[in-house]
Amino acid sequence: MLTKEEIEFLDSQGYLSLGKLLTDDQVKAINQRIEELMFNEGQAAGAELVESKYIRHPKEEGADRLADLVNKGDVFDVFYTHPRVLAGISAVLGPSFKLSSLNYRAAKPGLGHQNLHVDWGNKMVEGVYKVCNSIWLLDEFTENNGATRIVPGTHKLGVSPQERMKDPSLPHPDEVIIQAPAGSVFIFNSHAWHGGTTNRTTKPRRSIHSYFCTSEQPQQIDQRKYITEQTKKRIGTEAQKILDV
Repeated sequence: MLTKEEIEFLDSQGYLSLGKLLTDDQVKAINQRIEELMFNEGQAAGAELVESKYIRHPKEEGADRLADLVNKGDVFDVFYTHPRVLAGISAVLGPSFKLSSLNYRAAKPGLGHQNLHVDWGNKMVEGVYKVCNSIWLLDEFTENNGATRIVPGTHKLGVSPQERMKDPSLPHPDEVIIQAPAGSVFIFNSHAWHGGTTNRTTKPRRSIHSYFCTSEQPQQIDQRKYITEQTKKRIGTEAQKILDV
């Protein structure tokens, strides 16, 4: 499902645009479901992140969060089953991988900035990667609304931004700001330096992250702990394999 050129770009740059994989109607339905969940869960929104010992920053003052979307509606099934996304994950991690977490993040107006960081704390050998993310745009990403920034090629360095930069909160001269319409999807090697930027608009900047890891790694959200029988029946055996349930 990926061309040779796409795989080569992902390998060399550490990220790849997959184009618009969601229709406008899908984006609308997903955002409606997100609104329902945010209202229903209230202050408990994202509680599953806090319960996990594998998420370093479960709460952000500058962002709204939701977690365990696998069990919160069939509109979210596409986020970990789309063939182009799975092809991109496989290109980074190899054939043996699983979903680690499926979470929502919305940068609040005036907030949302993150230091450049990597999602794997241990040193890695070039070409052997343990984690890979996909970011699904539920709003148009622009320079001004808190879009994700990525520093191309840094996945091959084997060091964190904290080891190379005096201040990882500052812009990097080589960083790329993701800019694309709602419904677009980007794959990025989570060993690459990346982070959210400040949302300088009056509306939240919404996205969903389907985050994957190699099969031997612990999941950020223990899918076996949370999976419901209703979800298992709905998604089928192939999706169950991706969830490792």
